[in-house]
Amino acid sequence: MAAGPELDAATVLLQWATGGLLFCWITTRRREVGAGYGWLLRASYSVVAVCAAIAGYGWASQPLRDAASIGVSVTAALVLLLSFVRRREQSRTSTDQNQNPDHKHGFEFDPRWDLAAPTIGLIGLIAAGLGGGGNELLQTARILVGAAFLGSVSDAMLLGHWYLVQPGLRREPLLEQVSWVAKIWPLEVGLLLVPTGMWSVLSGAIDDGYGGMLGWFWVACALTTIALVAVTRAALRERQYAAVMAATGLLYLAILTAFGTDVVARLVLET
Repeated sequence: MAAGPELDAATVLLQWATGGLLFCWITTRRREVGAGYGWLLRASYSVVAVCAAIAGYGWASQPLRDAASIGVSVTAALVLLLSFVRRREQSRTSTDQNQNPDHKHGFEFDPRWDLAAPTIGLIGLIAAGLGGGGNELLQTARILVGAAFLGSVSDAMLLGHWYLVQPGLRREPLLEQVSWVAKIWPLEVGLLLVPTGMWSVLSGAIDDGYGGMLGWFWVACALTTIALVAVTRAALRERQYAAVMAATGLLYLAILTAFGTDVVARLVLET
């Protein structure tokens, strides 16, 4: 295990895009958040999925995973376009709707379209897990839970920023996202500890190439992530609007430590 760390960036990027788009649906399905939030996430994760495909085809290709990355990007872009068109049509008919409340129009965007891209991503991530060698079941579980973990914490931070655009939005959507991070954290950490896992790094059975430093850095990232989530939830109990901005700042830090939790473990265990 001393050959120097390697990391499959294509899989990590596809995890991020898939998880982010899944939790986009979790927020948009309630139709509380403005359309622009969905546009932001679909556009951002479409670009991340493109980067996943580039990394895959350029360095460590897995045909099904890399094809899924392209599928995620294209599908997210198409759903973005559909949402934008629906929004324009709604704006055009708003005057008529106000004048005649009984008039029904068929231009509502169905949030279930947001499930299309992560479904494609799920196929690619399963292919990556099964094609990685070793304990394929454990590897696949780690990849899928990692996707949800990275996606939920990233979307929570972006949603916190959205309150600047939509300050009247209830806090429940943000609390829901933060709650998902807290629920996924034990699965994320637990799967990474399952042998052969980070316990082996901490015990010295696996050499991380840095005298055990990466193992303890991983522990610090994991514990800091859940601590930040707890403090964020506490901040959101305050009634002042500034509490939302404080929570968003904490979530910035949580993204860094969450990525450290997932990526550092992958860096060490996939070497």
